[in-house]
Amino acid sequence: MTSSLLLLPWRRGFHHGRRPLLSSRRSGASRWFSSDGQISRSLQESYRVLQLPAEGRSSPAEVRAAYLRLAKLYHPDCGEPTADAGLFARVEEAYRAVLAHQSKTRQPDGATDDDDEDKTRGAALQHRHYLSYEGVGSGTPSQRERQYRQVRVDRAAEQVLSYRQREHERAAAADGALAERDARQRSHKIKITQAVERLVEDLIQESMARGDFRNLSGAGKPLNKFQHNPYADPMTHNLNRILIDNGYQPPWVVTQRDIREGAARVRSRLLEGRARLGDPMTPAERRHWERLCGAVEEELAKLNKMVDDYNLIVPMLGMQMVHFSLAREAARAQRVAEQRRAELLQVRKEERERRKEEKKRANSAGRTPAKRRGLVSWMQSLLGY
Repeated sequence: MTSSLLLLPWRRGFHHGRRPLLSSRRSGASRWFSSDGQISRSLQESYRVLQLPAEGRSSPAEVRAAYLRLAKLYHPDCGEPTADAGLFARVEEAYRAVLAHQSKTRQPDGATDDDDEDKTRGAALQHRHYLSYEGVGSGTPSQRERQYRQVRVDRAAEQVLSYRQREHERAAAADGALAERDARQRSHKIKITQAVERLVEDLIQESMARGDFRNLSGAGKPLNKFQHNPYADPMTHNLNRILIDNGYQPPWVVTQRDIREGAARVRSRLLEGRARLGDPMTPAERRHWERLCGAVEEELAKLNKMVDDYNLIVPMLGMQMVHFSLAREAARAQRVAEQRRAELLQVRKEERERRKEEKKRANSAGRTPAKRRGLVSWMQSLLGY
């Protein structure tokens, strides 16, 4: 009834060709709603959730301010102790319901500056979500979020492929540079070798021209260098003999010698340390033995590294070595120490027996002359001398 009474003067003025001034100067709140009784209970509940008056007289600016204030309190990502996803969902649902109701009840006569401003604000709110997700996708915000995630996945895959392509190109360029450098080094070595060979050949020819090889011992006689192994290659034998005569040794031979010398030092150290201790060992002697084993373990680690290097360069598989073990070396030192201790006891026992025999012989040799002297004196006294 109230709405019909308010609209009657406007209709009458329209028929008479006059526009009433009251309709253009009404307040913003009165233009949005025509009556209080037409708001439903669900809409009133939405206003109460937004902490606004339930009469529905709030402007869009007030509704938006209330929504922003509650979003700062209840949004899950706000970082506040009042953050609650459930409450934020209720606030957002109430905000959308109020905005939908206000857009339905909006009057079409927006000729004033206030109406234009309100329209601009409403339009900005409707299109604000398109500013997120980099403007990708269409549809509802959840659909646009899924589309944006797929776009990000595709973009990341393209970046990974481009990165791998760059790495492959860089590796290929590096390999090409290494191959070029190796080719240059091989060419340089070949040039040096050829130059040395030409120099040696020139020196040999000059010496032959001077007659330096005419007075050599054994000239014209066969070489007797392969009597020990007639199946050996003469060239290989001569090369090895030249290397040995000039003090050259292959790297694996030098490494093998170093390993044997290191192993001998370790075993000698363990044996000497164990020989100084008793059997069985006292607690103090056992602690000393453990410290000695700890020091020897570091030397064995170095020897095992040398063994690995030796196994890589040794020419025959049967000449490879196994790693040294501290437990095995300690047991060996214990066994050798016991053997030496037993041998020492046996030597001492034999020495005591030998001394006893010598003493017995000395005693028997001293008693025989005394008996002879007593017999001679008795015979002299008997004959009256």
